[in-house]
Formats: sequence, structure tokens, C-alpha cells
Amino acid sequence: MYDLPAKFTYGVVRSYMAARARAGAAGAASAIPDDELRYPGHQHSAEWWLFKDLRRRGPRDRPVARVDDPADADLFYVPFFSSLSLVVNPIRPSAAAANASDAAEPAYSDESTQEELLVWLERQPYWRRHQGRDHVFICQDPNALYRVVDRISNAVLLISDFGRLRSEQASLVKDVILPYAHRINSFQGDVGVESRPSLLFFMGNRYRKEGGKVRDTLFQVLENEADVIIKHGAQSRESRRMATRGMHSSKFCLHPAGDTPSACRLFDALVSLCVPVIVSDYIELPFEDVIDYRNISIFVETSKAVQPGFLTSTLRGISSQRILEYQREIKKVKHYFEYEDPNGPVNQIWHQVSSKAPLIKLLINRDKRLVERGTNGTDCSCICSTTKELLRK
Repeated sequence: MYDLPAKFTYGVVRSYMAARARAGAAGAASAIPDDELRYPGHQHSAEWWLFKDLRRRGPRDRPVARVDDPADADLFYVPFFSSLSLVVNPIRPSAAAANASDAAEPAYSDESTQEELLVWLERQPYWRRHQGRDHVFICQDPNALYRVVDRISNAVLLISDFGRLRSEQASLVKDVILPYAHRINSFQGDVGVESRPSLLFFMGNRYRKEGGKVRDTLFQVLENEADVIIKHGAQSRESRRMATRGMHSSKFCLHPAGDTPSACRLFDALVSLCVPVIVSDYIELPFEDVIDYRNISIFVETSKAVQPGFLTSTLRGISSQRILEYQREIKKVKHYFEYEDPNGPVNQIWHQVSSKAPLIKLLINRDKRLVERGTNGTDCSCICSTTKELLRK
């Protein structure tokens, strides 16, 4: 793991704290020691969990081990908190600076920070050696590292989906799909339907962009259905409390696409033992080498889900026994979505990352011998999905 300048790790946390501090208290974050800093509650906190895990010394039971000599490394982790950087608001100038003739202190800029990171990396000999092919970046927010993504597209990207990325930037071959960190409390009870009187629950932003526009249509066809709770609500502490109560007392939880195909509510549902109903046609899911999502989720094509009565009649037709089977299967894999679990997603992410090393070595050795690349189209780095129409033929 690169020992990045602190501005790219702990410094991002301090900037986030300063941007949200009370007037006159923006400098307080600078006085907190690094080891006492807390990453803000955030669905993209995987970047914090991975960073802290690699910093931990002593016996390890992870599929990867951090080495001190870069010459011994197979992969190089770049621990920039790219998702948190994206949401740091401009720091408010202090009253003294605002009144001063030389104006306010400079605001935080995610774009400038991304550029500075690449300038720093491009000076490193191990980056230049293979143009970053053996490097690993986490960019879980769909817009994280957007300014420099073309310059790091050789690397392994840890992402939530491919919604904002082109096929030449990301693929299932080289990259890893991560679960969002759940935002609500895990359900601590056992399987059961008696304590779950609601049929279907959803709480989130009604109006989204791109593929998430389906949400408004789903609101229209579901908001007057009996036993269905569907509410518009932005992220807040009170909203999370309401979502916790709703998911813990519902048999099914709706997961429509957000601005991109994935959203954190899928993982909130899973830790709630609330069977996800996934309405997102192009979603990619984490850890599909060990999890069969058909055993823990219900997938509904968008075109069918928006038909009045289709979703509710389908769900009401599922027996209590089948719901219990879903819940039991969810309980078996629930730890894969709980970052605080020592055998949870961090362990599985490292397993996924380590599995990329042989391919990276192959590509590096292959590049060494190739004088000029052919143009016969056989050097595709992505897995292409075959359409249903082609399969039917």
C-alpha cells in the first residue's frame, strides 16, 4: 500500500469535517490525531475499511498481505478516499479571513485533488514500470475519480457498478464489484413472517436520473396499494430510523435502480432479512462467485414491474414457506455485506483482488514481448454480455 501524502487519506476526512463544522470551528479537525479520526457514516465507507485493514499489523487471515518492500509486491494499493473527496463541500472561510483584504482561504477541490494524486503517482517508479496495470484504486461512488479515470483505466478498479464507465475503462475481467456499506442497523432476530406485516417497503429519493427514472413510475403504481409502504425520503438520521423500522417489519424490500444500476438499499435490505425485489436491468452484484443471488433476491424486469398490479400480485403469490427459505439463505450470506464483520466484505474484496494478480502478470509479460498490437479484435479486455435475442437464434 502506498504511503500517500496525508492530504489524500486523513486529510480528506479533515476537509469533510471542516466543511461541516459550525462557523468558527472549522480548524478543530486539524487538532485531532490521525488514529482518533472517524470516517463519517457513509455508504462508500469501504475505502476506509480497506485502508484500516491494510494498516493493521500482526497475524492476518486475509487473502492478501501488505509488504514493506515494494519490490516484493504483486499489486499496489492506492488508498485515496476518492468517494469522500467527491462529497467534500467547499470549506467555509473563517470570519477573520472573510474580512481580510486578501480574501478567504481556498476551498477544497476534488478535481484538483484527483489531478494532484495522478501527478504524485506518475512520479513513482512502480507506476511508470507498467503504466499502473498492477495498481488498485477504490472509486465506489459512480463519479469518483471521474476526471482521471482514463489515465488509470489499466488498473484494477474497485467499483459499485459500470453505470458511468465505458467498456474500455472497466470490465468484469479486471475490476471488482463492491457492496455499499449498509446505512441502517442489521436485524438481530430470526427468520419469520409473523413479525413482518407489510408486504413491500421502499424509502428513498423518488426522482433520480438515467435508469433511476423508473422510481417515479413505481411510486405511481404502488403508492395506493394495500400493505405497501413507499415513501420519498432523502438521507437523514430520522429517515434511517424510519427505514430501519420499515425494512425490519416488511417481507419484501424494493430495490429500483438509482442514478446508476446499483444503490445502497439492496444491502440495507439484505442485513434486514427483507427479501430484495430488484428492478434494475443492468445491475452488477458483488461476490457472484460465492453468492447465487437468485436464492436471496427476486429479479423483475423493469418493463413488467411498472405494469399496475404486477409486482403486488406476484409477491402476494409467494408462500410464507418460500419467504422463510429466502430469509434462511440471506442469513447464510449476510456477513458478506457487514463491513464490521471480520469475515465480511473486506476479506472477500481482498480475495477478489488477489484473483486478478495472475491475469495482470500475464498481460504484463505479454506486453513485454509484443512489438506492435494487432488489430484483429482478439485483445478485448471486457466480458461482453450476449443478448437474449442472439441466444434465441
